[in-house]
Amino acid sequence: MSHRRRLRDALNHVDGPVPVDFGATAVTGMHVSCVAALRDFYGLEQRPVKVHEPYQMLGFLEDDLLDAIGAGVAGLYGPRTLFGFANDGWREYALPWGQVALVPAGFQTSPDGQGGLFIYPEGDRAAAPSGHMPAGGFFFDSIVRQPPIDEDELTPEDNLEEFGPISEADLAHFAARAEALAATGRGVIASFGGTGLGDIALVPAPFLKAPKGIRDIEEWYVTTAIRQDYVHAVFAAQIETALQNLARLAAVVGDRVDVAFTCGTDFGTQQSTFCSERTFDSLYAPYYRRVNDWIHAHTSWKTFKHSCGAVEAFLGRFIDAGFDVINPVQCSAAGMDPCLLKKQYGAHLVFWGGGVDTQRTLPFGSPTQVRAEVLERCRTFGPGGGFVFNAVHNVQANTPVENIAAMLAAVKEYNEAKTAV
Repeated sequence: MSHRRRLRDALNHVDGPVPVDFGATAVTGMHVSCVAALRDFYGLEQRPVKVHEPYQMLGFLEDDLLDAIGAGVAGLYGPRTLFGFANDGWREYALPWGQVALVPAGFQTSPDGQGGLFIYPEGDRAAAPSGHMPAGGFFFDSIVRQPPIDEDELTPEDNLEEFGPISEADLAHFAARAEALAATGRGVIASFGGTGLGDIALVPAPFLKAPKGIRDIEEWYVTTAIRQDYVHAVFAAQIETALQNLARLAAVVGDRVDVAFTCGTDFGTQQSTFCSERTFDSLYAPYYRRVNDWIHAHTSWKTFKHSCGAVEAFLGRFIDAGFDVINPVQCSAAGMDPCLLKKQYGAHLVFWGGGVDTQRTLPFGSPTQVRAEVLERCRTFGPGGGFVFNAVHNVQANTPVENIAAMLAAVKEYNEAKTAV
């Protein structure tokens, strides 16, 4: 069975082996240090790993590593990073923890004077830095660059400057990459951008040199409560542009894409939710529904919703809004019991993630404990399809490579037993 067939079966709730994704999205990846360690573990050619997503310092998994770990999903990314510079012009760079990796030419940093690093939007060191990696850190945090808010001057257009018509160059990029990825025989998930409503990683706009509007994280959450007319205006205009762009994208990538990463907005904390169900229904759901309905009416793609945390109360609403896939399935959060999730929502939602806890078991457990948890999750989520194996969000720095290998071996063990029956 081809990797793509395996993914499509899972997406359509057909029983079979569980497809595996690592590296296909910015929320299903691995820290660059882990990617390098895995290459060594499997005895692959020794060469520096590319940091293709510098915000979280995710490493690019090349085809030889994807083959070694049995990953069957490829990621169709845009041409630029979250800091707004192109993923090209690769050069060697010594990372603070001693690893030599490859970074894009636009990966421009400066010391913060305290052992950390600043990074710059669009790779322009003449601009104010938009990201900061503290001393001892392994990824960047956004720097809030919002001036004081003047209510009389506040305009939704300021929060829309990053949402515009897709360029011909970007269309050509997506078309060429979609064709190349489809030729690998793997399933393809595309991160086109433009459809994330209030995604808090994007609100500070680390990709813009001088962002306007509401860009402070705390102020944005306040705005969703006290300036809802403003938020509606932003979302409505954003979605109009997104639908136009999706039409042009669908025309050039067609059915080479299997899944569209539609939204990464988090609605859950460890214990609860960021907003009420009523707020979700009124402020977010109508716009999600427009995007998902368009995709389902005009393409064969499934739609992928990322939300960390305790979101069991929202899963039915995600289904009603047209989402096909939920990620990362944070089973350690309140109310996110795997058996409950599969029983209540497994007929309608694909669980993409949830395979092992990345806060406790994977980084701090033993290989034996990792294997046991992975097999348990596969046996819970796998039957009847509707499961794509990934950890609960990205695999973080300092995760023991023996544990990562134990995770991957356990998935293989489950799939071999499945096909032997």
